[in-house]
Amino acid sequence: MVIVGYFSGKQRDWAALMDAAARALEERGARVVGRIVQRRGVSAGGVKKMALPYSSRTLLTYGKVREAATLRERTNADAAVFVGDLTQRQRRVLTGMLGCPAVSLADALTSEVSGASG
Repeated sequence: MVIVGYFSGKQRDWAALMDAAARALEERGARVVGRIVQRRGVSAGGVKKMALPYSSRTLLTYGKVREAATLRERTNADAAVFVGDLTQRQRRVLTGMLGCPAVSLADALTSEVSGASG
């Protein structure tokens, strides 16, 4: 599995949240093979964009989606687990773009998690 996090630049504990998500998945038998983090509002340009709507389709920039898709392909990950919640539309769009199921962490933790192929 690939873990994907989307965080505001104001959120200082994002690395700890990613670590906790990885531990929770691994405790349930998943194999975490990579992480992708999208932080918004970190640079001066990003701070200016904080008031603008983000992509409601993907939560991520197109570049981060491509980065996640490339990582998933390279590692043969069988799912992309997003630390935050996803809408049905986001799950559908991201699943198509990533080439694997895109699920929220909460959904992954409440369903059977398989660690067989990542």
